[in-house]
Amino acid sequence: MFIDALKRQNPGLIEAAYQLWKQGKILPDSWVIDVDQVIENASLLLDVAHRHGMELYLMTKQIGRNPWLAEKLLALGYGGLVAVDYKEARILRAHGLKVAHQGHLVQIPRGMVESVVASEPQIITLFSLEKAKEISDAAQQLGRVQAVMLKVYSAEDFLYPGQEAGFALPDLDATVQALRALPGIRLAGLTHFPCLLWDEAAQQTRATPNLETLLTARERLAQSGIFPEQINAPSANSCATLPLLAQYGVTHAEPGHALTGTLPANQHGDQPERIAMLWLSEISHHFNDTSYCYGGGYYRRGHARNALVFTDDASSPVATTLKPVDSNSIDYHLPLEGIHPVSSAVIFCFRTQIFVTRSDVVLVSGLKRGAPVVEGVFDSLGNALPNPTSREA
Repeated sequence: MFIDALKRQNPGLIEAAYQLWKQGKILPDSWVIDVDQVIENASLLLDVAHRHGMELYLMTKQIGRNPWLAEKLLALGYGGLVAVDYKEARILRAHGLKVAHQGHLVQIPRGMVESVVASEPQIITLFSLEKAKEISDAAQQLGRVQAVMLKVYSAEDFLYPGQEAGFALPDLDATVQALRALPGIRLAGLTHFPCLLWDEAAQQTRATPNLETLLTARERLAQSGIFPEQINAPSANSCATLPLLAQYGVTHAEPGHALTGTLPANQHGDQPERIAMLWLSEISHHFNDTSYCYGGGYYRRGHARNALVFTDDASSPVATTLKPVDSNSIDYHLPLEGIHPVSSAVIFCFRTQIFVTRSDVVLVSGLKRGAPVVEGVFDSLGNALPNPTSREA
């Protein structure tokens, strides 16, 4: 999906990953991340947001909940981290990182409510009155009032399977009345998802009906004298879309793919955010006139297609394509067009969610000065792995 953009925007990452692999410092099924470029992308996003009066939470699931990189990014001035599920929050907090927003896309389980409220997140998203009461009770026991945000929806909205949740817009007034009876919480925001989506046919990012629902909910609250300080509109948040959201009065956004430049809008490598990651594999074997590389990092919504194969006897990589993959099966291996030498490196660049893969995450710095250094190797869930390679390549 992003091979051409990668070659245009960050060819040094390709060369560095290949050389590190040749030296035995990177194994197949590794997402290699250019730390310096991620930091540069994050700085650009923060600058655009602040110029438009918006605040940003950092999203880490796309980069494997990585605490080392999250700490570097928080130092730039972000408002905190957003944890889209409770296990992500658990690992981030275990590393002493501030989770500012929790509860969206996944609610906090009952057994974790007290500890989460005790950590004093800036805001918690609610899907139900039952969860609201749990949070209110925990906050009262801790002698505090917890700010909360409602996820809203209407019948016309687009919801991803497995993400169906929230308060129906027609029920908003009754919901607010019920929340007023809970002294441990304070209604401080509204959110929805996805508020923006890439339109492949039009080749542009467009507002979804969800954004209109979010804005309508804000108007309904205003009629009741409630003016929430947070209007959070996640999905496709980038340097190009933040100004649009600001025009609608959105106050908060949560960039994820923009940090690594892997936005659908960046397929041609023409966005301010530059590609900062690639997936490296290796030819494992041949079968029925097909080369198979090691899997583990395939993401069924990633639109993976083009790849580069590096052979010892070629002066430049060979371009190839990924054959159709059965998404109902485990990706032990991935089939590639053509016969390529066993143990050749393979490089892809596609949209991913590292936390749902089996991949390693290799953080590399120093590419711009021509001296790549492996800062650390982690699993896909943010846990550090043993690695003796924190030295110049």
